[in-house]
Amino acid sequence: MNGPMGAPPASPFVVARGITKSFGGAEALKGVALDIRPGEVHGLVGANGAGKSTLIRILAGLVQPDAGVIEIDGRPAAIETPQRATELGMNFIHQELAFVPGMTVLQNIMLGIPKRSRFGLVDWRSIARDVAPIARRVGITAPMNATVRGLSTAENWLISICRALVRKARLIVMDEPTASLSASESEKLFAIVRDLSASGVAVLYVSHRLNEILDLCHRVTVFRDGRSVQEFDRDGLTRQALVEAIIGGRHAEEPPVRHAAAGRKVALSVLGLTRLPRVKGVSFDLHEGEVLGLGGLVGAGRTEVVRIIYGADLPDGGRMTLDGEPFAPRRPHEAVRRGLGLVPEERRTEGLVLTKSLAFNVGLANLERIVMSPALPFIRGKARANLALETIRALSIKAEGPETPVGKLSGGNQQKVVIGRWIAASPRVLILDEPTRGVDIGARAEIHRLIRGLAARGMAVLVVSSEPEELPDVCDRVFVMVEGRIVRELSGAAVTRAAIVAASYSETHQRELVQG
Repeated sequence: MNGPMGAPPASPFVVARGITKSFGGAEALKGVALDIRPGEVHGLVGANGAGKSTLIRILAGLVQPDAGVIEIDGRPAAIETPQRATELGMNFIHQELAFVPGMTVLQNIMLGIPKRSRFGLVDWRSIARDVAPIARRVGITAPMNATVRGLSTAENWLISICRALVRKARLIVMDEPTASLSASESEKLFAIVRDLSASGVAVLYVSHRLNEILDLCHRVTVFRDGRSVQEFDRDGLTRQALVEAIIGGRHAEEPPVRHAAAGRKVALSVLGLTRLPRVKGVSFDLHEGEVLGLGGLVGAGRTEVVRIIYGADLPDGGRMTLDGEPFAPRRPHEAVRRGLGLVPEERRTEGLVLTKSLAFNVGLANLERIVMSPALPFIRGKARANLALETIRALSIKAEGPETPVGKLSGGNQQKVVIGRWIAASPRVLILDEPTRGVDIGARAEIHRLIRGLAARGMAVLVVSSEPEELPDVCDRVFVMVEGRIVRELSGAAVTRAAIVAASYSETHQRELVQG
């Protein structure tokens, strides 16, 4: 990263003052304030549940505030609908990108935008000519007539940015933009953000990744418990100051206590696991009471290994044992029956039923505990509610109650629901794929404590993460993958961010030199 551009003009484009909002009697916003200037990259940070998403939804016209004033170019503005927000020059790119898979790149760019017609038909040819320079500017390489189905997350982000520019957006709000991007893809996005800033487009950059906030932003506003508690200018801003503002005090990191695997019983053994082209002869042992990390760059093959272990994909070769017995699940339910649990990478699409209650979601992996009997497989509502209440209390989940739809919870609390489901089920082996993606620093620490607590109870835990900062915080050992293979084992004091990064890159570079 190269740091932000020079300071943008001082006159604000958007001003929000005294914004309050309550849901069901609970205050989500308590008089927050925020102003964004033309050409500024403005960071918005805070713990999950701090009110960031609520303010964004108000600016987007999806929710109406109870009190407060929003001004655009110095004039009060009522943002009653998303269309009105667009008319005022604001565009919003959320974590769950909005696309129609069967439509083309050009059609997706033009979603919701009035289209030029000729002889009563949409004139796609002339529209394509107008859009092409903007598409080139943001780096779209996919053909305009190609369908978006199968495009990468990074390519979909570029399409979303292009759509915003076609709409002549003066402010683009980006919510966790790099959560699913590789390092190289993220760098391309950062270059686009700087280009937008240089051309006068303001960017509200919402992220839990503080290094990005520090490198990109001209100013940063911190939300905590529904209030805007501090605003920082670029000069003198530090990570420590941000962390203290987010959590409301100094945060002392406790050094992890690592436990040697020697002498512990092997819970899961993987030998020569292969599924070409992404998994090539992967072998490791996971011991009871151990937290084992699987690291490496995005695309190294880690999630593909997890999918084979869990029975979602079948291997081309290799074998596995569970507690010394042959283990070859052909479906996820077979893995669950043998004592495996999985917290998937994409919790919202693969781990939760967002429209259903917290109790429903926790109960999914615990049906034997909440049905009347195997012969009468009817859910006992009280038993399910009690199980959910136990989970809420044990994991300090912020929810109104067991019947709260999980779609209304913050990202960190949603992740706790997925983890809590498996804690209640007490699996022999628990696999967590990107367990803290998109959660704030406080929830991250809580999840790490949960993981260590599960291992202390004898559970074997496999943590998969693309963030080299995360694995040293929680793991006893780490295996680093490169191009489908394990290239390094780290244990004890050798489990460091620097060692993980070095292993992730050095082996790749050596292969490139040999091949060259």
